[in-house]
Amino acid sequence: MCDSVVATGSHTRSGATLFGKNSDRKAGECQPFVQFPEAWYPSGARVRCTHIEIPQVPHSYRVMGHKPWWVFGFEHGINEHALAIGNQAVFSREAPEETPGLIGMDLLRLALERARDRHEAVDCITTLLETHGQGGAGFAPDAAGYHNSFNIADPSGACFLETSGRHWVVREVECDGLSNHLCTDASWDRASEGFERATREAGYWDEEGRVHVERALRNPHVPPRLSDGRLARSRALLARGDGALDSATITNLLRDHGEGNAVPPEGLGLEDDAFFTLCVHHDPPGPTTASMISELPADPSTPWPVWVSFAVPCSGVFLPVYLDATLPAAMASGSHDEADAPDSLWWIFQRLEHAAASDRARHIPWLREQWAPFEAEVETERRAVEDKAAQAGDREAAAALLTDFVSDITARAAKHAQDFTAAITR
Repeated sequence: MCDSVVATGSHTRSGATLFGKNSDRKAGECQPFVQFPEAWYPSGARVRCTHIEIPQVPHSYRVMGHKPWWVFGFEHGINEHALAIGNQAVFSREAPEETPGLIGMDLLRLALERARDRHEAVDCITTLLETHGQGGAGFAPDAAGYHNSFNIADPSGACFLETSGRHWVVREVECDGLSNHLCTDASWDRASEGFERATREAGYWDEEGRVHVERALRNPHVPPRLSDGRLARSRALLARGDGALDSATITNLLRDHGEGNAVPPEGLGLEDDAFFTLCVHHDPPGPTTASMISELPADPSTPWPVWVSFAVPCSGVFLPVYLDATLPAAMASGSHDEADAPDSLWWIFQRLEHAAASDRARHIPWLREQWAPFEAEVETERRAVEDKAAQAGDREAAAALLTDFVSDITARAAKHAQDFTAAITR
């Protein structure tokens, strides 16, 4: 399960597109943050995805993103052209394909590697979807498959792509959120060939006019309030900051625990509106395991940050990273067993969250106080190093400055997290 938001320039303080996403996954599922360089491939090359192998393209772009340790693709990520994408599982009346194909996370990473903007990303995802399907486990290696929606943003705009099997619809958006259900009405901009005919022939829609996607295809057996409440919450928070949204707004949104709450509400169920917070600690829908925020620059040739968080964002910290930097091994390491990579940043923050869970009402406010000076230091240092990198004169010198900065703040963040864990547990 996941929640993502986007706001285009007319809704943000800086005039840049803002993208944010929480990845809600299986508890304890390690989700490193990895990067891959630009690459060229020979004729006939192939790429192994999570379940299947497909033809490789001649050229792929620089990308980075959060990925569950066992999959090929990303839960959310970004590329060198400032194209950002996040995916959400959605549940349709149409059963998922049983034959393995490209899962949503695979489609997301492949689009980042192959597309320069949201329009190319839509064309890439839909072509791959129609060719290979989206069957196969996505929640865990032995779990069932699911359909996907995608939040796709670039510096000039954003769109939502929703799928059911090999059919899809896409609509342009300006300031909106996505959660774990089909939520497009009849105002979609474009659809797969034969979408409306197939929907009618399956008996999902018998009314006049265009197909209303949510009413026709949303699975009625998945508890509707599970994601309705979270989508309503993200939309309400976006509306409050309309015209003045910035990265701090999105940070607070992804850390949301409800009205006036520093900690997640306890003892509530699906019948309570206060149950639906965006920083998730309960199951269902599954706890937040990674987060990403980006302000997409009109000129990606200058240094620009992407903020990432490991485990839940409320007990941890967002760290700025850069495509031009070489990210430290601690960010990219980790598997199903924390003993395999004790220095994995994901596992370090997961241990902190586990410690805080013993008394969240006490520990989360304390952790926010402890992190505040470090967050302020990093913000000041970030602006200074970006200025230096912009004036460095060549790409290699700029990359070296950014690499040193990210390595330093990662080491400091890890040390703070370990110290805080020790303070809580002793």
